Amino acid sequence: MAATSPQTNNVLLKYRKQTTREYIRGNWFSPYMGKGMNYIIRTDFDLKSGGDQINIPLVARAKANARSTGTLVGNEEKVDDYGFRMWIDWARNAFKINDRDEHRSSIDLVAEFKPLLDNWGKELQRDEMCQALFALPSESAPSGLGSEFGNRVNGIAFDAATSTQRNTWITDNADRLLVGDAIGNLVSGNFASSMSNITTSSTMRVTYANLIKLKRLAMKADPRIYPYKSDQTKGREWFVVFMGQEAFRDAENDATIIAADQNARAREGKGIDENPLFQGGDLLCRGMILRQIPELSTLLPTFYTTAGSGGIRIAPVFLCGQSAAALLYGEMPKHTFLNENDYGFYRGTGIQMAYGVGKVAKKNPAGNLKEWGVATGFVYAPSDT
Repeated sequence: MAATSPQTNNVLLKYRKQTTREYIRGNWFSPYMGKGMNYIIRTDFDLKSGGDQINIPLVARAKANARSTGTLVGNEEKVDDYGFRMWIDWARNAFKINDRDEHRSSIDLVAEFKPLLDNWGKELQRDEMCQALFALPSESAPSGLGSEFGNRVNGIAFDAATSTQRNTWITDNADRLLVGDAIGNLVSGNFASSMSNITTSSTMRVTYANLIKLKRLAMKADPRIYPYKSDQTKGREWFVVFMGQEAFRDAENDATIIAADQNARAREGKGIDENPLFQGGDLLCRGMILRQIPELSTLLPTFYTTAGSGGIRIAPVFLCGQSAAALLYGEMPKHTFLNENDYGFYRGTGIQMAYGVGKVAKKNPAGNLKEWGVATGFVYAPSDT
């Protein structure tokens, strides 16, 4: 006897109205962004009133030798000031649907437009902040500014930089760079040769010793890198170190850092809840907050993937103090709507914003363009196997 089963077209098929969106990671730079002088990434809204570029005034500390009985008139120190220019550009995106397709859809696609566009905008700004950290500071407008796709990242995109531009940058910023595990690994005026001194040795990875050395460089750099936080009475200075996934992996596997988390963190109250050994999150290392930014790995410039000795993968880590970078707004993100709708047949929602992001730099009297609030370490950072 044959059993009855429904014909294929008669099989019950149900569609859920509620959608599941792809995961969008938040902007992990956010806690260090704000309008105040003490923020690492300074936000500025002056361009909301008009214009597409802004001048960021920078003033270095006084350095002249003290005079005793010598004549002071005519020997005054000149203020070492500089105006660093940054530009903004537009970013837009939109979705459109017609009545027929909206009527046929099992889900409310129009309701998805705004949240998808909001997440797109947040992700774009986060990713372009990463690209800005990789970029070389420049006094010129970003390449492609105002073109079809525009360019909101100030500076010279690292992979687009010439060897001469990279060599100039390493020369100008030599006092705030650590290559591998030793200051001597930096080859004067030669970026590629410097990177090739990074080997597969465990000492070339992110380690407690290398982080401490990078911090010492930052504290001696000229112009000085202003700490993210400081307690002058207790002699404590705090910096924030942004790094990608592989570099952070090596930091959290470093024996000295592990021992600090095991032995120096509070065990009472919420100690367990806040210990990264159990919960993940930022690591603390002798006045440094180590913060993982996963997109620094996914957006790593191609050059770095084979720049080390024998073509090994390396990566920069960024030790930052106050005003290391700037995020300038000309227009905050806002939703827009389709006007040319073919007698109401089409519906469309868009988003538009205008901003620029980049590292801040100052030209000193010698003509060197130095990064204002960043010290960079270069480490061996192999991909997981």
